[in-house]
Amino acid sequence: MSKSKRNSPSPTEDTNPEEYVVEKIIDSRINAHGVKEYFLKWIGYDDKDNTWEPEENLDCPGLIAAFEAERASKEKERNKKRKAGGTPTQELKGTKRKNEEKKVHGFDRGLEPEKIIGATDSSGQLMFLMKWEGTDEADLVPAKQANVKCPQVVIRFYEERLTWHSPTNDENKAE
Repeated sequence: MSKSKRNSPSPTEDTNPEEYVVEKIIDSRINAHGVKEYFLKWIGYDDKDNTWEPEENLDCPGLIAAFEAERASKEKERNKKRKAGGTPTQELKGTKRKNEEKKVHGFDRGLEPEKIIGATDSSGQLMFLMKWEGTDEADLVPAKQANVKCPQVVIRFYEERLTWHSPTNDENKAE
């Protein structure tokens, strides 16, 4: 269940390859050269470190078999639904809608807000572009929601943009 990789091309140095252990297979594809590749999550590494690897580099036949069996089962189920009366177009629309429902955004992700990057009212209501702690991702969230859920983050956003103008000498004399 590992992939080997050499740290150094020099034969005089220690040539024991570094081992990476596959946690799970996320996806598969056939690349431009006709080679089957798997998208892998590695044990001890973040999702940003996931990689596409050729099947020939892998030593995890159990994970590959389980992934392919699950994929075949899903395909079989999809084909059953198609034959049961739904047109492929209707099914795709339903699948797209279902996937959109599954994807969570904003505060529903359960992440802590780190800071507000910007603001917009292009949707007709004030929205904040919120950066989340522990990730490079950001989501648009309604300002009304942010005001309640993370008031200190909102205050900090506005404080960073405040500018103070002191009265000029002419204004002082006129008073």
